[in-house]
Amino acid sequence: MTFSSGCRPRPPRTGRRPWPPRTGRRRTALVAAAMAAVFLAVGPSSAAGPVIPPHPKPLGIGDPLFPQLGNPGYDVTAYDLAFDYHRQDRPLDAVTTIDARATAALRTINLDFTQGIVDSVRVDGARARFVTTGEDLVIIPSAPVRRGAAFRITVRHTSDPRGGASGGWVRTSDGLAMANQANAAHRVFPCNDHPSDKARFTFRITAPKSLTVVANGQPGQRVRKGSRTTWTYRLAHPMATELAQISIGRSAVPHRTGPHGLPMRDVVPAADRTRLEKWLARTPGQLGWMEKKAGRYPFENYGVLIAHATTGFELETQTLSLFERDLFTSGQLPRWYIESIMVHELAHQWFGDSVSPRRWSDLWLNEGHATWYEALYADEHGKASLKGRMRKAYGQSDTWRAEAGPPAAPKPADPDQQIGIFRPIVYDGGALVLYALRQRIGRAAFERLERQWVIRHRDGVASTADFIRLASEVAGRDLSGFLRPWLYGRTTPPMPGHPDWKPAAQQTAEGAAPPGARAGRHAVRHAVPWAVKPG
Repeated sequence: MTFSSGCRPRPPRTGRRPWPPRTGRRRTALVAAAMAAVFLAVGPSSAAGPVIPPHPKPLGIGDPLFPQLGNPGYDVTAYDLAFDYHRQDRPLDAVTTIDARATAALRTINLDFTQGIVDSVRVDGARARFVTTGEDLVIIPSAPVRRGAAFRITVRHTSDPRGGASGGWVRTSDGLAMANQANAAHRVFPCNDHPSDKARFTFRITAPKSLTVVANGQPGQRVRKGSRTTWTYRLAHPMATELAQISIGRSAVPHRTGPHGLPMRDVVPAADRTRLEKWLARTPGQLGWMEKKAGRYPFENYGVLIAHATTGFELETQTLSLFERDLFTSGQLPRWYIESIMVHELAHQWFGDSVSPRRWSDLWLNEGHATWYEALYADEHGKASLKGRMRKAYGQSDTWRAEAGPPAAPKPADPDQQIGIFRPIVYDGGALVLYALRQRIGRAAFERLERQWVIRHRDGVASTADFIRLASEVAGRDLSGFLRPWLYGRTTPPMPGHPDWKPAAQQTAEGAAPPGARAGRHAVRHAVPWAVKPG
């Protein structure tokens, strides 16, 4: 990864600062921060509004891998994100509007947010006090929010792209893109940053008229005022915060039509449009192939965003998958392999985007499925054997489990390497579980399961327990006794139909893992792909 964090802890602050931010206020900001610390120590008068809790603290929903992410007490229904962009080395001025419904009575409301300065907060139009602590923004509304009530939060803030090591904004050669997985959306905008709380999104981005802006979903009104243009995009389906995408730069946006008249738009560096067209032209066929496997594409449009940036990963941002330019231009990888990586991110639109994980420990449902279809695509196009890849994964599975945990109960990553949850055990290890299941219930039942999975949980969230339950339903018998050892066991069970397959426990996972095992969030492709065949 190429990110480096520019975020430093700040003392808790309350109150507001003039909007928009003005230059020459450094001394004022320092004084305001010091006064806020004193204010917190003594607390406000009752006439000034509700008392700020004496020890505001970050909350979380108890996710096993990211316990501080997400916030209890409410469900977000919609985000409206407005950004004002000037240049990539300057914080963006922003207004985030959140519509939510309280699932509990709320005297305070926590949002995930860091790497920006909050200027003001309003709840249902009334000014609210706030304090930042850890990576949370704690809001104290002028009156408690009653359980079941709908409410609106408006936060005026900055969004700083100059950090980056922990994700969020990605600086490209001529602008910005976004990479929020797994826990970095709150480094861009205040939110309930957990995939279990999906919501509708509207984006409004103002930028110099010489630049092109594209975001998730369909374009809306575009307004030019002087030297600047405001672009609007809306999503027709709910989305997890980790999947948000905004591209700002000197881009070309070619359009084409996919299966069933599906609108398609790609975003590429303008200088590379002709060079990249051969890759863009492959997407409609890949969509048709995926629809034969998993059913109708679940969203309103699709395309690929090819960013001129050194990221080291590809990412399944909803309706607009992010790819590193070097993947297509380096000349180091076979064409079929690049296409299989494109299919990996495309498959995520069904598995991970439309059906999102209930907890981050359900990540194998995303990456295992995407790796499965990546490998199946290569197999069916005669370029690499699915059976061969699964046999190699089986040989490494025990080592992966020992180092990172089983597929459905991975170990937390190191605190400073939080994307470390994206390990081979959830990629090829997850695909290996699917291969074992297909061996057990047969191809026809397995294909019915895949289609039913995305139909039943479309636009929602689902867990490993949900998958076991549906697999048993489709197969007509209880499969929990079969699947649980595969998903939660410390060692890999015998592979149905392949009694000769044995774990190679003494080999190192990283040394023997095929590049495809890391083909989603943070793949770095400098090695020759696994099982390469001529052509």
